[in-house]
Amino acid sequence: MQRSEIVAVRAYIVGQGGGDYHAQGTQHWIVGEIATPMSQYPAFRATRSSWGIDVLGTVVVEVETRDGTVGFGVSTGGWPAAWIVEQHLARFVLGKTPWDVDLIWDQMYRSTLFYGRKGLVLNAISAVDLALWDALGRIRQEPVYAMIGGAVRDTLSFYATGPRPDLAKQMGFIGGKLPLAFGPASGEAGLHENVAQFQTMRERVGDDFWLMYDCWMALDVPYAIALAQALAPYHPKWLEECFPPDDIWAYQALRQAVQHQTLISTGEHEATRWGFRGLLEAGAADFIQPDVTWCGGLTELLKIAALADAYGAWVIPHGSSVYSYHFVVSRTNSPFAEFLMMHPQATEVVPMFAPLLEGEPVPVRGQLTVPDRPGFGVELNRRLLRRPQWGQEEVPQ
Repeated sequence: MQRSEIVAVRAYIVGQGGGDYHAQGTQHWIVGEIATPMSQYPAFRATRSSWGIDVLGTVVVEVETRDGTVGFGVSTGGWPAAWIVEQHLARFVLGKTPWDVDLIWDQMYRSTLFYGRKGLVLNAISAVDLALWDALGRIRQEPVYAMIGGAVRDTLSFYATGPRPDLAKQMGFIGGKLPLAFGPASGEAGLHENVAQFQTMRERVGDDFWLMYDCWMALDVPYAIALAQALAPYHPKWLEECFPPDDIWAYQALRQAVQHQTLISTGEHEATRWGFRGLLEAGAADFIQPDVTWCGGLTELLKIAALADAYGAWVIPHGSSVYSYHFVVSRTNSPFAEFLMMHPQATEVVPMFAPLLEGEPVPVRGQLTVPDRPGFGVELNRRLLRRPQWGQEEVPQ
């Protein structure tokens, strides 16, 4: 097979809808009153959009080979990530082939160390990396999961993230993860409200259904321990991302305090094998939750997963739709997957990246068979894409 070189790298930004699922209307549950690191400030407590969780938007990256094959990847990053892709990262992609994913990744990462390492830059690298894997699958006419080892199970099982675990159980999911509403700044009253909400949902779903809390980096150690102790009678399966990802010591303290009665997880906002190495070596989490569209792409996620496997830790990726599905179906230490309920009231199962991705599969009765289509198996709704122009007249919107 002739290995066609990459002749174009294009970055797009997306208006309404896309990979930045926080860019939603005011009636959507995901932008409502949910505890965040900004909850200590009353002015930014009522809605997540008030402090700018949705300012970046979506970046879409395309790579095109000389034979006309086009692969694409999606991440959060919008205009600034698109600039990084076209003005910096493209030089490490052009002239190479999609088979060169490891070389390209290493050069992108090393070249951005002086201003990157995590966050926005890794989002941009992730989008390029996913586009390369998508292109490679289309060239080879194979799904991505087949190229990274093949499926280890026939179907994926999902838990649902959203405010209605009771409905998620009726839809066939194996568990439901609630967004935590109140952080330490809301005091004892907020803590009681968190526990009361969890108790109510436990009564609705029964004891045989997983129930969890997503704490989204909002807590301190005393509050997290108090929350875990208060929730203990209602059997939480795990508490997720209680602290900022850099505070490994807080995760250690919490995990030691709960003594394995509740699993402790984190990693949604962590990146690269080096970030996760710190968590795993410290014994700071029972399992990790990298986001393939943020942690460095599939190339890096495979390295993170190999590291976690050596520690006997699950890798349960954060959301990210088809990009997670192809990974999870191929890994023995990823026994289930997350599905983010993107219906405004979480009362229906809808595609996570709609309307950006066409042909995006969704679980049925909490189960999904990954489609056997080339690449990641989806197409772009090109009507949503906008090409930024690099000049003084072009400014972020």
